[in-house]
Amino acid sequence: MATERRVARVSELIKREVSQLLMSGIKDDRVQIGMVSVTDVDVSGDLQHAKIFVSIYGTEDERAATMQGLKSAAGYVRGVLGQRVRLRRTPEVLFVEDRSLERGTQMISLLNCLSEERQVREAQQGDSPEVEVEDDILDTDVDNADELDADALDAQADSI
Repeated sequence: MATERRVARVSELIKREVSQLLMSGIKDDRVQIGMVSVTDVDVSGDLQHAKIFVSIYGTEDERAATMQGLKSAAGYVRGVLGQRVRLRRTPEVLFVEDRSLERGTQMISLLNCLSEERQVREAQQGDSPEVEVEDDILDTDVDNADELDADALDAQADSI
């Protein structure tokens, strides 16, 4: 079992090498359709398996095609990693699509929308006591954001 520091170093090395491969090494047209970037690499403690998280910019069809291309190129990527990285055993490579950046952007836009709505309400109603009650309600909604219905959030995101 490798130490945490060694696992982290191997993970960063694989991330750098796979990023370079994505730019110039993989000739599959499906991989070149969408803009692909490596966001993280998770290497197991025994250095036998590596999950490579990739972010793909494009439509759903382009993402699906790019993921198919990456999965078919996994053997080639492993072979090139074996040549470039000096390890006793080259880890098995698994590509996983990472949508965390997309979800983060969606949450920021929702928060900005709520902030704008709140400012508009304050400007329209002035400093009446009702506004303070509504402000308390809005603050409570933000505090209980984890209790909000996911469908309501999706509906708000679609309206933006």
